[in-house]
Amino acid sequence: MLQGLSGRTGSGAWARVAAWTFHIALPALLLWLLIARPQLDLRWENHAAHFGLVLGTALLNVVLGVLMAGAAGRRSDPRLLLVAWAFLVAAGFLGLHALATPEVLIDQPSAGFVLATPVGLCVGGLLALASGVDWSPAGAARLIRQRWALTALLLAAMAAWAVVSLAGWPPLDEPLPPEEARGPLVALAFGGTALYGLAAYRYLGVHRRRPAVVLLSLVTAFALLALAMFAIAYGRNWQASWWEWHLLMGTAFGFVAYSAYVQFQREGSARGLFDSITLEQTVDSIRRDHRAALEELVAAMEAEQAEGTSADLARAGALLADRFDLTEQQVAVLERAAEALGAEREQARRLGGLVAVGREASVIQSEGALVARALAVGRAAFRGQDLALGLLRGGTLTLVDGQRVSDEGQWHAAMASLAPVASQDRRVLVLPLQVKGRAAGLLEVRNRHDVAFGDADTALLQSFASQLSIALENARLYHQMEGLFRSYMSPSVATALIADPDQAGLGGTIAEVSVLMADLRGFTPFSERTQPAEVVAMLNAYYGAVVPVILDRGGTVTQFVGDAVMAIFNAPVRQADHARRAGAAALRLHRTIDEVRAGRGGWPRFRVGINTGPALIGNVGSAEMRTFTAVGDTTNVAARLETLAEPGQVVIGALTRTQIGDAATVSALGAVAVKGREQPVEAFVLHDLH
Repeated sequence: MLQGLSGRTGSGAWARVAAWTFHIALPALLLWLLIARPQLDLRWENHAAHFGLVLGTALLNVVLGVLMAGAAGRRSDPRLLLVAWAFLVAAGFLGLHALATPEVLIDQPSAGFVLATPVGLCVGGLLALASGVDWSPAGAARLIRQRWALTALLLAAMAAWAVVSLAGWPPLDEPLPPEEARGPLVALAFGGTALYGLAAYRYLGVHRRRPAVVLLSLVTAFALLALAMFAIAYGRNWQASWWEWHLLMGTAFGFVAYSAYVQFQREGSARGLFDSITLEQTVDSIRRDHRAALEELVAAMEAEQAEGTSADLARAGALLADRFDLTEQQVAVLERAAEALGAEREQARRLGGLVAVGREASVIQSEGALVARALAVGRAAFRGQDLALGLLRGGTLTLVDGQRVSDEGQWHAAMASLAPVASQDRRVLVLPLQVKGRAAGLLEVRNRHDVAFGDADTALLQSFASQLSIALENARLYHQMEGLFRSYMSPSVATALIADPDQAGLGGTIAEVSVLMADLRGFTPFSERTQPAEVVAMLNAYYGAVVPVILDRGGTVTQFVGDAVMAIFNAPVRQADHARRAGAAALRLHRTIDEVRAGRGGWPRFRVGINTGPALIGNVGSAEMRTFTAVGDTTNVAARLETLAEPGQVVIGALTRTQIGDAATVSALGAVAVKGREQPVEAFVLHDLH
């Protein structure tokens, strides 16, 4: 009945609750009937039988309490310790009741004989109710530290009761007449019933959160002990109603003992019989221990498999059983779980390797870096196998890490057929890598274990080789595309577009930038008196020197217009010191151009204007052709400042001057009127940066 009620849920739950309630209500109905119908309350007075039966029951229940106390000590759990004390006290005073049986060890009835059991049950009820409290970690630790002192106190109280009762000392020496005993017994009955009822209610809530047979047996035991209190108060000595409370107490203890036996049969060990009674933090700690044990089993199994040896789970399990206080059955379950979890993780690791190599296909990187990365991913994913990876160039296979293939005949066959080739014992598998339908390399996998590759392993490795082939093809394609892009636009823009093609869309965002405008003063007269070929040679020489200067300082060259060049700083890559970068690039530009034109006195010189402010940064043009640039008043003012500069000069705007700060050596031009603006602009000549 306990197993059915605690282990099942669903449409029959109410029926099981009703059945359990009936089993509790039946003794209550019998007690009422015996008290209401005295003629049915049969008498059986046998002092020797009472002494033996009750004392034997008490001793057996002391054993149960001691087992609980031992489990509480191992788990350092106050709830289980208090339940153990409740059972020990109730069983102990039941034994004192047996020892005080008249005409056995003492000659006549005494108050000790009448009051021992109800007093013990009430003290046990207090302990039972205290056990139902959700103890804080600090309170739990204090109680565990004081457990020996409190245990000694309880034992001393029972020993003192035994001495006084058996020695016939007051106040336990004289028998209590029925009319005098009735009042104290009724008071104890109501008090004890309330205590055990509340304790049963608390544990019923615990049982709902985490159902367990032992928990339900504890609820049942507390309910029966509450009923036993009424039987003690209203039962007639040596009659059936009096014997009933003895039976109720024995049944209450028996429920717990039986549930522990069921748990023992299930677990195969006495360890952990009462773990379900413990506090939530203790249960969480036990679960953490089990998870840690499982992880250690999986780690031991994976480590030994990676080394090519068979996993000695039995040895590892025995060590973990001692460390985490696990039962044999729990270790067996953990071993099976470790094998399943290890296999699941192995499969997940291999599939993760496929995903990781696929992700590499979208990253711009050199072919060598890709191969090295893919080999590292493969070795991490396919533990227990040795991987060799190589590329084919000009008919020669170059293996990463200087490894050697197991059998050149196998890889020649794989290259020729573009299909996997396995060794005769199927412990070595060679898979070709393909780019545009042609052999590009190979992946060789050797199984360290003395087992052949199965179909599932072969299929997974083929998928890995296919993903690697795609990544290799993409790396070569990216390399070609990158070269083309970088020839027609700034490298920072090319890199941004290759990494995120969505940035090629028309439009843009507002951002603060520093715009550098430079053109050649006197270019038109120069071009009129000079041959076109020489003009082009001059421009190429100039731009070949100017562009690296701008790029070295993080600028983005957006366009060339005849003799003019435009560059922006702080886009697409963000730069906190973009104004200073633009100024440094402009000053270096003049020095570089002076070096290029040395000996060519007729070549014109650049003049530079720089302005800082907000601009629309993005792509301007059409679907067929577009350019990355900065559009807005900031750009227009930069062009106007450029016209104010003399050859070899750098003219900057007010915000550029402010952002460069004291590092700039400047001379003020004042408020200057510029074309296209109603208000004049502040302008400065930048001489140096330090």
